[in-house]
Amino acid sequence: MSLHTVPLTRTQANDLIARRHRHHKPVHGLRFAIGLVDEVGQLRGAAVVGRPVARMTDPYRVAEVTRLVTDGVPNGCSMLYQAAARAAKAMGYERIQTFILLSEPGTSLRASGWEMDRTTKPEGWSRPSRIREDEHPTEAKMRWYRQLNTPRL
Repeated sequence: MSLHTVPLTRTQANDLIARRHRHHKPVHGLRFAIGLVDEVGQLRGAAVVGRPVARMTDPYRVAEVTRLVTDGVPNGCSMLYQAAARAAKAMGYERIQTFILLSEPGTSLRASGWEMDRTTKPEGWSRPSRIREDEHPTEAKMRWYRQLNTPRL
């Protein structure tokens, strides 16, 4: 099977996310989206890259894969992670990162040359002064990253 990457609009990426992502809803914003299509032009996967979710992370130096979804096509996740890193590097980002659930293996990230950075504590978005209902999984997550360009001053 032959697969190749294509640029996607937010709407195209969100359609696939809504149908196939196991635990996240479609995105509201993004920097860019990449699709994975087969030899007949069928969309088999998508990666959405946006600003880092954590507000203390520099959005001008760090890109974050906020969604990645496939229909299970072999090597699809690895191809999308690699394509996202190449595109972010070409745009001048110093680093690209993503978070996966502790229950997910990270095999595609490892195969794509990413490194596991740290495990996060499951805190959620709710605070005593601002109660919010968690709409995503609240288990611990692993942050994976790939260094892309030399840090600027």
